[in-house]
Amino acid sequence: MYKTINILLFLFFVAHSSSAQLDFSLENPISNTLLTDMDAEVEKGTYENITSILIAKDGKLLFEKYYNDADKNSKHNTRSATKTIATLVTGIAIDKGYIKTEKDKVFTYLKHKMPVQNPDPRKEDITIEDLLTMSSILECDDNNSFSRGNEERMYIIEDWAKFLVDLPVKSYPFGPKPQELPYGRAMSYCSAGSAAVAEIVQSAIGGKVDEFLKKNLLEPLEIIDYKLHYTPTGTLNTAGGSEYRSRDFLKIIQMCLQNGTWNGEQLISSKWLQKATAPKVNAWPDMDYGYLFWLRKYGKDKGVQCYAMAGNGGNKVMAFPDLNLTVVLTATNYNNRNAHNYTDELLNKYIIPVFQK
Repeated sequence: MYKTINILLFLFFVAHSSSAQLDFSLENPISNTLLTDMDAEVEKGTYENITSILIAKDGKLLFEKYYNDADKNSKHNTRSATKTIATLVTGIAIDKGYIKTEKDKVFTYLKHKMPVQNPDPRKEDITIEDLLTMSSILECDDNNSFSRGNEERMYIIEDWAKFLVDLPVKSYPFGPKPQELPYGRAMSYCSAGSAAVAEIVQSAIGGKVDEFLKKNLLEPLEIIDYKLHYTPTGTLNTAGGSEYRSRDFLKIIQMCLQNGTWNGEQLISSKWLQKATAPKVNAWPDMDYGYLFWLRKYGKDKGVQCYAMAGNGGNKVMAFPDLNLTVVLTATNYNNRNAHNYTDELLNKYIIPVFQK
């Protein structure tokens, strides 16, 4: 009888809940066989080093579990998942008129980094959008250990933005040219580019980008317990690494799902979030990329579109607009080739089928 009541409550909230912000008040026991099975498999270690799973539907938290010594107050280093913070602060800076558009040239804001090594007039046309889509002409590829722009080479340099703009222009000797690809761009994963976005925003606003982030996003979301990471020169590190609690990650992605609104306030324009979560470049056959958001389909027959913040270890902070669903998966499987496979399987086998018709 108790289980039946829980199932009915679960279905009621799925069917009828709608909120301008997240409702954390529901301490809802696991009431679905798939979620019960998932919880058991994670508990016994079938999926290694998972630290939290949170699921919210229609703005109400329906599932929240912590594993491997993590708890509600644990701050998670989700690595590159926090690259997406660069997209959010860029959108806010555009909304407030500090930046005209993402089509602005980066050297409008990085004049203090001139002159550059490997001079090339084409560098003058690099835009903020090129960095947000990881498709600039600069030779920067974290997945290629020989790349001059590989992140491991950046980390030992004090000035990361200067490191980026000094890179040579890349060639395309082994594959199609950008104009021959979907969306007319060629992606190469470049942490230096996302890191430079913070310095661009900082130059545009004439102040510290971390304070701008706190005032315009974290404080309105009532996110108070976190650890920001910084570059060697003291700029907010938007290459990744800043640490937040799982519930706070859920707030961030829920705000995105709600088209930038939170508690009746428009924190980021819906126009910007629509741009940011629309495909701009193809990452690989089943994955597109927006403005530092990953775009992919999950669930039965891979039919449910999502956009996600994602990082090393299998970390994912996800929105599924068609289901009005948000999911946070944190893990510490850093540099494990199965890391994203684990969290993908949790989504495809257990989580999405619960809500997919």
